Amino acid sequence: MDDHQILGYIPNQTFLHRLSGAAKLICFMLLSVIVMVGYDTRFLLFISLLSVVLFKMADIKWHQISFVVKFIAVFSILNLVTVYLFEPEYGVQLYGSRHVIWEGIGRYTLTQEQLFYELNLVLKYTATIPLALIFILTTNPSEFAASLNKIGVHYKISYSVALALRYIPDIQESFHQIGQSQQARGLEMSRKGKISDRIKGTAGIVMPLIFSSLDRIDTITNAMELRRFGTNKKRTWYAAKAFSPSDYFTILVVVLITIVGIGLFAVNEGRFFNPFD
Repeated sequence: MDDHQILGYIPNQTFLHRLSGAAKLICFMLLSVIVMVGYDTRFLLFISLLSVVLFKMADIKWHQISFVVKFIAVFSILNLVTVYLFEPEYGVQLYGSRHVIWEGIGRYTLTQEQLFYELNLVLKYTATIPLALIFILTTNPSEFAASLNKIGVHYKISYSVALALRYIPDIQESFHQIGQSQQARGLEMSRKGKISDRIKGTAGIVMPLIFSSLDRIDTITNAMELRRFGTNKKRTWYAAKAFSPSDYFTILVVVLITIVGIGLFAVNEGRFFNPFD
């Protein structure tokens, strides 16, 4: 994977890479659902730490995902600020108590309950974003398509997803090559140039790249139709991988973690852990 590539499959021989795509998909879906539904801070903190450990195990380099992480971080911070601007005392409504830290101006007070609620949101991002990146960066697109088909998704949809995942690195590569050509002609698009020049140069690349991408999509579609793709109700998969003992063990561990997360609903008498009660 080149330094300028933003997102794509990274071949490797780690434990996570060797797991089948179907097993990783099942685990990712279970953990994502239980994390997004529950608001038990202790459980979210555990999943966040687990995600960081798995991210380290996947042997993913920072330069390979730095842009994506920074991009997601900006929108996550924007979401936290927006939550406060629209409902500065939403945490008070959820937890049924009010411990003021700062009176603020008008309705914009700062309470322990609101900070605690937004801490839970941060933990949700910390738990799910690494899991999503691990899944994308350690799963071969063809194997991912086979995995989707294995759990019941129609193979036409599965194949479309695989093509999209394979096409993302191609678009990134084309963008990088065009950008290098523009710089060779005197248009500065690196960090040394002005932001206005960089935005203008990027806009000049994006539109032609979109139209060329549409042409390539049309070419692929025609090629698949000529090969009678979609004629049969089922299809075999060259990249399909049978479950190994490691896959079954991983799924079992994730199922147990999910059961613990569901059990906390009964312990907390709801989705929210309330330390103010």
